[in-house]
Parts: sequence; structure tokens; C-alpha cells
Amino acid sequence: MAAAIAGRLVKEEGYHVHITNRGAEKREKLKQELGVAVSEKLPELNADNVLILAVKPQDMQAACINVQTNGALVLSVAAGLSVETLSRYLNGTRRIIRVMPNTPGRIGLGVSGMFAAEGVSEEDKQIAARIMSATGQIVWLEEEDRIHAITGISGSGPAYVFYLLNALKEAAGQQGFQPEEAHRLSLAVFKGAVALAEQTGKDFTLLQQNVTSKGGTTHEAIETFKAHQITEGINAGVQACIVRSREIEKQFRS
Repeated sequence: MAAAIAGRLVKEEGYHVHITNRGAEKREKLKQELGVAVSEKLPELNADNVLILAVKPQDMQAACINVQTNGALVLSVAAGLSVETLSRYLNGTRRIIRVMPNTPGRIGLGVSGMFAAEGVSEEDKQIAARIMSATGQIVWLEEEDRIHAITGISGSGPAYVFYLLNALKEAAGQQGFQPEEAHRLSLAVFKGAVALAEQTGKDFTLLQQNVTSKGGTTHEAIETFKAHQITEGINAGVQACIVRSREIEKQFRS
């Protein structure tokens, strides 16, 4: 996500992007691909800077060793790390905003759930919103616990869509379509359906009913999905994702 956010920001005016990464090969790749300044160690920060922490939760504590924020605004995109945990890693700073983005942010079509720690100013929230808006839509959360819920919906959501895309592609393959054609058909179905839903603004259920004549072919497919409890399975998957997010938070709380 660090590269995705940086890749969007370099296309916006008014941002000077600097990426810190331990790996020399990774740094050079980012420098060449994005045209940004890179370094192995974090440059000295000040209160006018924004520090985006985009490392794996298990690597965050090590990454924050010797980091002096010097009043910089901190955005964390690490799943499961609470404001309290991040503050502990960063020598007590509370100027923290948690962000739960998703991978379509790479192309400016992402969704980011955002939570500001108590005491973070409206100006800081506006700064964070401008940054993350470069990757797509933003949703402010009033309670930190809601980070888990948005992780289950939009944070992990693209993976659910890819799973369903692959399922439709496999079904097409079973009906004799070649892999490339099955891939193209599946993408076209999802793209067309999403575009139609966006343009009409109609409820998803109504749109489904509009193409589901009772006793017809689509009706048979929908009834089969219901018999296999597809909706219940998706709900269960989202809930499992949320439960795991809470478990990760507890793991790093101590």
C-alpha cells in the first residue's frame, strides 16, 4: 500500500514524497518507477510533515525504533494496531490517524476507512483526507472499533470480488469456454453490472429482480444460490474477517 499511496500522490500537485525502505533493491525499484526520493533511514521530521507507516503489523515495532516524529502527523495503514499501540511504539505521540485502505487505491478507485485519535485537529483530518482521496473514496469512522468492520467490508472486499470472478470464470470453463475467453466474459459481466448499478442508482435487489423472471433461467440460478446459502456464506466470511482483525489487535496490545 505504501507504493500505491505514493504512486497516487506523485500525480498530485503540492506533495513531496520520500520513501524509506531497508531493501536497496526495493528502494531503487521505487525510485525508478515513481521518481521519488528514497533512503534507507527516515529523514528528520518536523510538525509540517506527514509520516505514513505502511509496514506489516508484526514489523511495526521494529520499524518505529529510533523514530522521532517531532510533531509530524502520523498515518498508519497497519491492520490491527490500535492508536494506543502505535503511540507506545512512537514514544507517546497522539497525532495519529489510522487508515484502512484497499488495493484498488492503486488506480484511484479505492476505499479508505479512517479514524482519528482523540485530540487530532480538524486541520489534520483534512490533510489526511486530501492524501487518501488521491487513492479513492474515504469514510470517517467515529469509533476506533469500527476499523474492524470496515476491514471486513472494503478492506478485504476486493479479495471477495476476485474470488467470485474466479468462480464465474471456472464455471465458464466448465461450459467449454477457453481460459482467455472465460476470463474476458467474467470481467465483462462484473464491469457491466457495476456500471449499470452506478448509473441507475437502483437498489441491488431490484436490479437483480429486473433480470430474474419467475420460472426463467436466471430464476433457476438464483434459487440454486439460495439453496447453497451463498449470502449466508458471504456474511459468515465477513464476520470471520472481523473476528480475525480483533484477534490481531489483541495480539499487539500488550
